[in-house]
Parts: sequence; C-alpha cells; structure tokens
Amino acid sequence: MTGELHIHSVGPAVTVQDQGRPGWTAQGLSHGGAADPLALLEAAALLGSDPANAVIEMMGMGGVFGTTQNTRFALTGARMQATIDGAPVPHNSSQLLRAGQKLRIGGAQQGVFGYLAFAGGITTAPIMGSRATHLTAGIGRALQDGDAVPLGTDKDLLAGPMRLPASHRLDGGTIRIMPGPQTDIFDAATLERFTATTFKRSPRGNRQGVRLDHDGAGFGAADQLNIVSDLIVPGDIQMTGDGVPYVLLAECQTIGGYPRIGTVIPADLPRVAQAMPGAALQFQMLTLLQADATVQTARTQLAALRKTCQPLVRDPHDIADLLGYQLISGVTPGDDLERP
Repeated sequence: MTGELHIHSVGPAVTVQDQGRPGWTAQGLSHGGAADPLALLEAAALLGSDPANAVIEMMGMGGVFGTTQNTRFALTGARMQATIDGAPVPHNSSQLLRAGQKLRIGGAQQGVFGYLAFAGGITTAPIMGSRATHLTAGIGRALQDGDAVPLGTDKDLLAGPMRLPASHRLDGGTIRIMPGPQTDIFDAATLERFTATTFKRSPRGNRQGVRLDHDGAGFGAADQLNIVSDLIVPGDIQMTGDGVPYVLLAECQTIGGYPRIGTVIPADLPRVAQAMPGAALQFQMLTLLQADATVQTARTQLAALRKTCQPLVRDPHDIADLLGYQLISGVTPGDDLERP
C-alpha cells in the first residue's frame, strides 16, 4: 500500500528530482536532474534506499510537509532548519515521520539546494525514463501549496535513525576544472589571470547556471566571435560577450556559441551549485589526465558514504514522544550482582 506526501505550503522553487535523463542530448534535452546529485547518494546511504529514487529538491526555501503513512526520510544538501511538530531534525540525518505529523523546513542557512528524500521514494509517473522536473524543457512544474504526490512504501520502518558527517561542499572554495574545446583560444596570460582571480557567486543563478562576479576586466578570447555553436554540458564555464563567466548546471541548454574557458569536473560541480550568493570561488586547472583520476562512479561514492553512516544518538530532551518508547526491557529484584 502506498501513501501520499501532502504539501501544506512550499517555497517558490521546489520540484521533484532524481538523477536525470541521460541520452537525450542529441534531441536537444539536457541531462537535468538534481543540481547536487551527491545529496541523493547521501540520502540513499542514510535510508538504505535505491539511489535512483526521486526526491524533493528545495532551492533556497523549504515548506511544510505531511504524509498519510509512517515513513523514514532524510534531509541532505543545503543546511536547512527543520522540525517535526516543533522537535528539531538534525541535518544530514534520517528520521521517522509518522502519519499526520508536520515536517517544517525553513530557508537555507548554508548552501542553496536542500533535499527531502523518503525511503520509498517519490513515485510520480516517469516521463522519458525519469521523474525529474525539467522546468526549462517544460517537463513537470514546481510544487505548489495543496499538492499531493505519491510515495513508495518504506520497507524497513524499524531501522534506527542514521547520520552522516557534515559536508564541506557548502562554502565555495577551490573548484577544479579541466580544459575544454575552446580553452586554447584564451592566451596564457588570460588563463593565468582567470585561475588567480577570486570570484563571488552572484545572486543571479538558477538550475540552468550561475553567474560569477569579479573585480577587473573581463576574460576575452581571440576570434571568439567566430566560434560555431556546438555541444555544451553541465560544468562548462561560458564567457559572455563582456567576459563574465557563467558555470552551467543541470538544466543548461545543449548547444551554445559562447567561448568556454574550461569545464568544472563532476566531483566539484555540486560545490558550485551549493555556493550561496557572495561565496568565494577560485579555479584550479587540471590536466585531462589529472581530471580523469578524480572520476568515481555513483556506486563507488554510495559505498563510501554507507561506510561513514553512523547511528544518530539523540538528546532525550529533543525527543517529544520519549514516553512512547520502551525504555526498560525487563524487571529484576535489584540484588542480581550480589547473589552467588
């Protein structure tokens, strides 16, 4: 028997996402999916669930949620303050949400994209092999107050709450990039200035990409007006006509003609997506061989995350239903250790 997730109220950019739709680029549809796919693997590790499960992605603001069935859930990605009927919910942890309880998730305190995952997954009907909302392509829509979406069944309700160590990808920092198709049209001085520049994540950004602001002149390339439009992918760093860089994200277009100074490696793209406006970012150019050495499959990442999961030890003060647990498993006369 399946249940429903009820959306009592919700922020303006909350959608259903999964790992996206690979294989449609030739037809003009970008991969899409979660802006921070690592957060989905974290949720799968915490819940012992399928990493292909669809989740709720919350850009900047959460909402108020309830379910019609008991189910475990996990909060990963951006750090967002959350409570169940007033009791705090730790970040990067799994918890049990009982039918009728209200889960309140506030605004992002650190990071941009937060994820609400359920043990049985969101089970909306797949479109072209995925449940991911792709706003740019018009596949699905943002969730609204009063919506209800189907939930899969949690097959391990008795599993205890788990936690993962705090993520370090929410603060910006050094972003590793590799050469792209047009890297060579930027002269050595421009490339050196680019990697020496500290950028700030601009407030202008969405699931298509983010703008990076900086002091000083723009980053131009020789013959950049003669570039023929060709394939672009998430992670590409495009330079606009005035030399301002944009890092492309999950819902980027599939073809473009702006020069690309390089491409963010997949391992570091979540760090760009999660950088809050004003966060400092600096780029480090790798060789193609060095970039290849950073590649990890989702299976490898998930296995490593599952090894780092630990039982969540909760403060009794924060357990609103403490008296509902069996705290004593038996009765003794009290002199067990004294008797022969």
